[in-house]
Amino acid sequence: MDNKRAQRTKQKCGKFRILIIGRANAGKTTILKRVCDTTEEPEVYNKRGGKIDRSILAASAGRGEHDIENEMAFASNPDFCFHDSRGFESGGIDELDKVNAFITQRSQDRKLENRLHAIWYCIPMDDDRPFTAAETHFFSNIGTGCVPVIVVFTKFDALDDKAYDTLRKNNLSRSDARKEAPKHAVIEFEQRHLNSFYTKPYPPKRHVYLRDMNKEGTDCNELVRQTAGALDNEFLENLLVSTQRNNLELCIEYSFKRVVLPAMAEIVNKNSLLLFFQGTLTEKEITRKVVKMCAWFPQFVVSVRTVQRRTSQHSFFVSVLIAHEHTDGRL
Repeated sequence: MDNKRAQRTKQKCGKFRILIIGRANAGKTTILKRVCDTTEEPEVYNKRGGKIDRSILAASAGRGEHDIENEMAFASNPDFCFHDSRGFESGGIDELDKVNAFITQRSQDRKLENRLHAIWYCIPMDDDRPFTAAETHFFSNIGTGCVPVIVVFTKFDALDDKAYDTLRKNNLSRSDARKEAPKHAVIEFEQRHLNSFYTKPYPPKRHVYLRDMNKEGTDCNELVRQTAGALDNEFLENLLVSTQRNNLELCIEYSFKRVVLPAMAEIVNKNSLLLFFQGTLTEKEITRKVVKMCAWFPQFVVSVRTVQRRTSQHSFFVSVLIAHEHTDGRL
């Protein structure tokens, strides 16, 4: 997709939209706060865009009422839009049907700004029975089309504690058991449970383990990275990577992978890297590639201006790239 077309599509699309699924104790709100780098509560809007008073939401929740169409957004990063499927964990037919209908409609909505881009299915691992009938039904019966599902195993540190106890029983020292417990927990979990998700009729695209999300300094960078890796086209990758504001390495990785490497391959295909330095790429081509690289970084808005330059004998025009730093607190 060329730069101008991508920019127009991004303006139409607006926000990166995520449905988060999981039980009330799955740590969903904590995850969203980490992704948006905030401690504040989200604002909630109805499907017409009107803000909903928190007292009304609390009263509705107390009566067991919830509207999956409501949108959540954080002031720290309003370019993310979240939907919550509260009540899904009860496994009732009505709740499952509502989630299925929402995914079906939002995955193919004719308006780009209404489309769903990813689903995070959160499963807390601090429960003695972490997997319920709801998970079985979802991955066996609910197809999500082109919208990738990322399974998020939350509170995975609970399994680290169990792994530590097992290793201690196997005569490892306290320090060695503590060091090996996280790796042992993952190996044990993957051997016993993970395959059951990927052999279902509608398996997830990726999975991620989240630990110690209640502790200061933890982040959800791996969740965002896995989500980007699960997307099926470059535009959605760019929308997510340029929306998130916590992981500069991810911006560099994707700008290199999607712009620099293809440019190098193009040069190599012309049989000589020297062609790059000999001016084979025109000024317009170089400008276009640099602008495309900058589009992966959320902290800059890049514009191109053509200015006239004069010497004693010549008058010529050059393109000047101008990177404007965002004024809304990005990176």
